[in-house]
Amino acid sequence: MSTTQWPWQRWAPDVQAGILLMLATLAALALANSPGRAFYEWLLSVPVQVRVGALDIDKPMLLWINDGLMAVFFLIVGLEIKRETVHGHLSSFKQMALPGAAAVGGMAVPALIYVALNYHDPVLLAGWAIPSATDIAFALGIIALLGSRVPPALKAFVMALAVMDDLGAVVIIALFYTSKLSLLSLVVAGVATAILFWMNRAGVRRISPYTVVGLILWVSVLKSGVHATLAGVVIALAIPVVRDANGQSPCERLEHTLHPWVAYAIVPIFAFANAGVGLAGLGLDVLSNSVFQGIALGLFVGKQIGIVGFSWFCVRMGWAQLPKDTNWRQLHGAAVLCGIGFTMSLFISSLAFEHSGQSVALVDRLAVLIASFASAGFGYWLLTRESSSHRAVEH
Repeated sequence: MSTTQWPWQRWAPDVQAGILLMLATLAALALANSPGRAFYEWLLSVPVQVRVGALDIDKPMLLWINDGLMAVFFLIVGLEIKRETVHGHLSSFKQMALPGAAAVGGMAVPALIYVALNYHDPVLLAGWAIPSATDIAFALGIIALLGSRVPPALKAFVMALAVMDDLGAVVIIALFYTSKLSLLSLVVAGVATAILFWMNRAGVRRISPYTVVGLILWVSVLKSGVHATLAGVVIALAIPVVRDANGQSPCERLEHTLHPWVAYAIVPIFAFANAGVGLAGLGLDVLSNSVFQGIALGLFVGKQIGIVGFSWFCVRMGWAQLPKDTNWRQLHGAAVLCGIGFTMSLFISSLAFEHSGQSVALVDRLAVLIASFASAGFGYWLLTRESSSHRAVEH
C-alpha cells in the first residue's frame, strides 16, 4: 500500500527549514504593514511571568523568545561547534585554516565598513557587529536547494565557516553586549558551570542531569546581566562528545533531537517576532541613513570582500587549498550567500539598539532583510550560472 508524498516532503530538510523561515518572515512583514499590526504588537508584548518563591521572571513574549528560545538555538550552535572541532571539518589545523581565515575576513570587513559610516555617533556605533553575522540555516538551505550543482567540499566549507562565524558572534555578544552585572547571579552561574563540567569529567552520559543544571545556569545568567543565550553555549560545551560502542555520543544524540525543533520551530518563531518591520513613513531617504548603509553594504559587499580576500591570502601563503572540485567563482558565490545575516544579525541588532529608539530599530531590521534577500538571490544566481558553464564545457 503506497502512501501519498506531498511535493514539499521531497525537499531536503535544509530547504524545508529555509522556506519555513522565509514564510515566517513574510508573515511578520504582512502583519506589521496591515490592519493586523495592533494584534502583532499585542502578541509580542503579552506579559509572561514565572515565579518560584523569591525568584521572579516577568518578561514580555518577545523577550521570552529572544532570551529563552534563542538559548536553545545557541545550544545547537555550541553542539555543532564541539562536534565539528572533535570529529568534523574543524578537527585539524589544515581543515580549520581556510574556513577560519574566511570567517575572520567575513566578520572584520563588514564591521569596518559599518564603523567607517557610523563612527561619528556612539549610539549608532553600537551596531558595528550586526553585519558580521551569517545565517547558517538560510545559507545552507539555498545550497541544499542547488543540490549537486554545488561541490560537497564547498558545502562543507560553508558549514565550517558558518559555525566559526557563530562562535565569533558568541564571543562578541559576551564581550560587547553585556549590561550591568549581578555578582550573586554570576557566582551561581559559575557554580552551575563547574557542576556541568564535573559531570562531563565524571563520565555522566545521560542528558537529564545536564538539563536540570543547565536550566539553573540559564536562569542565573539571565539574572546576571550577561545575555542568557550564552548559557546555551556553555551547556553545549559540557555535553560529552566521546562516542560509545554504537558510534554515538550524548552531544550528537542531543543535537539530533533538538535540530528539528530549532529548524522548524524556534528559528521561524524568532524570525516572526523580529522581522515585523512597519514600512509606514519610510521613504527613499532611508537609503542615505548611515545605519542602513553600514548594515546593507557590510552584509552584501563586505562579506564578499572579506571571505574571498582572506581566503585568497590563506591559499596564496600556502596555508590551505581551495575545497576539492571548487574554483574561485564558486567560492565567490558561496561568499555572497554568507551575506545572509538574518537570524543572527537581527538578534545582535536587538541587543545593540535595545534602548536607542524605534526609528533605529526599523532602519536596522529593514537593512538586514534587504541585504539578506539580495545576497540570497545573487548568490543563488552566481552558483547556478557557474554550474551551467561547467556543464557546457564538459559537453
